[in-house]
Amino acid sequence: MFPALETELKQETLPDPYEDFMRYHLQYYGYYKAQRGSLPNSATHQHVWKNNPRYLLSGSFGKREDLTPDRLQKEKRLYSLMLSSPFVKSRQLLYDDTGEVNPRLREPQDLFAFFSGNALLQAPRWPIECEVIKESIRHIEWVPPQPEYFYQPTGNEKIPEIVGEEKGTIVYQLDSVPTEDSYFTSSRVGGKRGIIKELSVSLQGPEDNTLLFESRFESGNLQKAVRVNTYEYELTLRTDLYTNKHTQWFYFRVQNTRKDVTYRFTIVNLLKPKSLYTVGMKPLMYSQLDASTHSIGWRREGNEIKYYRSTPGDGQQPSYCLTWTVQFPHDQDTCFFAHFYPYTYTDLQCFLLSVANSPIKSQFCKVRTLCRSLAGNTVYLLTITNPARTPQEAAAKKAVVLTARVHPGESNGSWIMKGFLDFILSNSPDAQLLRDIFIFKVVPMLNPDGVIVGNYRCSLAGRDLNRHYKTILKESFPCIWHTRNMIKRLLEEREVLLYCDFHGHSRKNNIFLYGCSNTNRQFWLHERVFPLMLSKNAPDKFSFHSCNFKVQKCKEGTGRVVMWRMGILNSYTMESTFGGSTLGKLKRDTHFTTEDLKSLGYHVCDTLLDFCDPDRTKFMQCLAELKELLQQEIHKKFKELGQDMDLERSWSDISLSDVESR
Repeated sequence: MFPALETELKQETLPDPYEDFMRYHLQYYGYYKAQRGSLPNSATHQHVWKNNPRYLLSGSFGKREDLTPDRLQKEKRLYSLMLSSPFVKSRQLLYDDTGEVNPRLREPQDLFAFFSGNALLQAPRWPIECEVIKESIRHIEWVPPQPEYFYQPTGNEKIPEIVGEEKGTIVYQLDSVPTEDSYFTSSRVGGKRGIIKELSVSLQGPEDNTLLFESRFESGNLQKAVRVNTYEYELTLRTDLYTNKHTQWFYFRVQNTRKDVTYRFTIVNLLKPKSLYTVGMKPLMYSQLDASTHSIGWRREGNEIKYYRSTPGDGQQPSYCLTWTVQFPHDQDTCFFAHFYPYTYTDLQCFLLSVANSPIKSQFCKVRTLCRSLAGNTVYLLTITNPARTPQEAAAKKAVVLTARVHPGESNGSWIMKGFLDFILSNSPDAQLLRDIFIFKVVPMLNPDGVIVGNYRCSLAGRDLNRHYKTILKESFPCIWHTRNMIKRLLEEREVLLYCDFHGHSRKNNIFLYGCSNTNRQFWLHERVFPLMLSKNAPDKFSFHSCNFKVQKCKEGTGRVVMWRMGILNSYTMESTFGGSTLGKLKRDTHFTTEDLKSLGYHVCDTLLDFCDPDRTKFMQCLAELKELLQQEIHKKFKELGQDMDLERSWSDISLSDVESR
């Protein structure tokens, strides 16, 4: 070490309380590993740093002209030796490689980023009433090599009589489920404290063929299973926590299977009178043995599928049943059934961790915390854009806002979002161009609590968040309050070209948009151009005919309508079916796969480029086509009413809400 510096460091001084505190603090977090006696106290530090040429040259404790050439050379030598010292070197300062004494501050760290190279995933937080098994449930992604066609009803499907636990045997039942009579109080990682009980029945021996059920894992939903015959089970779904309704999403595990035996499952407490199961939709099944040995993932399975109304008891509300038969591919297999392809909070975090750890993607995708949910789970906000070359270029960028999973049981929204993110973060020239001209604000999972506990529609407040975007109750609805506030601030600094919230639909096939009819005649029909372009880019998946642009009073609290009233002209809800496509030749009457949904995310990007093309030819062609379609619709309406109308003169003055009756 340089003698002058060594002398300073060996000065006898009294221990400094602040130095002791900082040493233990830094040692605790692994930043400092020196021995106690080797670190100079704060008084020594002050003396050393006040005589440091870095201060002298910056004018803090002297002026550069006060230094003679010889002294300056000595100070530079001292300075260079100090940089090699393990005690006084700062990692926050950068220095010129040329040897010039010109230190500058390092770029600040991402103070609010949650992922780093050695970061662990944040474990989901559950309400303290929920029991959670320790086993981690993960599935492989897989695309079926052949189209999975809809089930074709024969008309002879059996309608099983519901016998219940009075005549059957309960083989699985959750102990306590929070209903509308209770409310959320607190959460913890792993849910309920104590020993996790075994809820399935105990097998009496190797010949016992009782299925073993389980749903106490992330996004799982099954409340009770009753064995009513050797291979026949009645299933009851859990309602959304802290409510007595919203039963549609199911996701559960069965073990102890038997091959080449026909099983029948009947869900007995569904609440919707209409369902895609009536027009050929099949449940999803996953075999762990097939996944491990043949890399086969989720696939559509089921025969004798029937969706029907059950006979309610006295004073009970009407409910509906879904029944199907299935044969398991292996003996002693572990299988899963689900309403749709699961996409969990942990799946999202794994994806975001890969983005944050990518040296390329992390340059233009910043992962931040928007807020914490009621249970304390992180709601993530992604900002995606290429760095601008000038402040003027940055200010000129328009914004696009995309969100998903406000309804937790609509996992199709997450798969479309996954496709969008895969493309926009790629090195495709189109993706790079979009990042050059837009700032994307993305909230990939608005309701993580609902996703974690396996709700279909609500948050832990027991409310449908997509009816509360006008709320002032920040503490009750933090996710949507912060989302709306983020968009409000964004609108104050730049134009938001498009807002789209990704959803799932349980009664219609295909993919379509809900928008808001514009009342400004200057932009008449402009809100329909983007959906029409999207239908042309994805003609076998997206149905423009199914789109609707009415603003109904009951939808005033939805994200789509609230953002439209805040000033976003192109404000949409994207509805993706749980079933499949009825369009085109290749896709007609087939189920959507995750790859189909991810491709829609790519088509959103493709359509954005068409929509914003400086050459307005496509835009004007679509606008002309929309006017022609509307004119035909008006003519059809008047013909149905038995009236004549001069379409050349006054057709464009008719209210669009009067025309759109569907």
